[in-house]
Amino acid sequence: MSNIKITDELLIEELKIRFEEKKNSLEKLEKLTKELKEVNKKLGESEALKSHFISNITNEIVNPFTSIVVLSKNITLVKEGDWEKVNRMARLIHSEAFNLDFQLKNIFVAAEIESGELFMEVSNVKVDQLIESVIESFTPETEKKQLKFEFITDNGEDRSFTFKTDSEKLRIILSNLVDNAVKFSKNNKIIIRRWLEGKELFISVQDFGIGISEKNQQVIFDRFKRLDSGINSLNRGHGLGLSINKAILDFLDGDIKIKSEKNSGTVFTVSIPEPDQETGSFSADGNEMIFGDDEIF
Repeated sequence: MSNIKITDELLIEELKIRFEEKKNSLEKLEKLTKELKEVNKKLGESEALKSHFISNITNEIVNPFTSIVVLSKNITLVKEGDWEKVNRMARLIHSEAFNLDFQLKNIFVAAEIESGELFMEVSNVKVDQLIESVIESFTPETEKKQLKFEFITDNGEDRSFTFKTDSEKLRIILSNLVDNAVKFSKNNKIIIRRWLEGKELFISVQDFGIGISEKNQQVIFDRFKRLDSGINSLNRGHGLGLSINKAILDFLDGDIKIKSEKNSGTVFTVSIPEPDQETGSFSADGNEMIFGDDEIF
């Protein structure tokens, strides 16, 4: 009898062990199934976004390119002396070329982000000059909408201030924010502020447009999410601008915050810490690097 009792106890113990193993296996399977569903959902969203992206980006590239070709051809047909017509078409060509260049830069950065080939090139950036350069580059767009910029800094009119960061990435971030403000402004003013807090740079861009709903503020930086139709074109057609800004700022250990009210406008504020990395190069507006005796590349 004693042997049978021991065998029963061993059997019960073995069953308990196997039951626990099966329970753990089922939990792992449920967790894996959940993860696979999430991946499948992401893939579905990514595929839908890719189709949406391709459709919109085709328009963003083909339309201005077609306009440039047609307008430049028309210039060759203008009668001698009709300079007003030539000037008008040249302005249109510049506007379309600017938009095309803007879209391509975003696409190239998006490709670098996706491939993991984003690198940091630190220089002493003349931030205020860079901001003014971005403002100037949008002049044709602001003139169309009769918009004025108000640029406020914490050191008044002194534009000699420098900050160590990646000038080209800062320019892309600012350009996307300004582009967004220009596109959605309903008032005649856009306010840009720049200030320092310790070794951290802050820049805000404020518009007085349609605003962004609280719901969309939660997903606006996620390129795998599609926004409500009310602001579906927020990032100029293909929805890359703000998601690119978020990715670049994450790369720079920075941050971006949004404050918005419906029909009252939106304020985007970016913050970027200054790296400890030493550099002997200077950048004035994000387009050139200056070394030593004013050697420009």
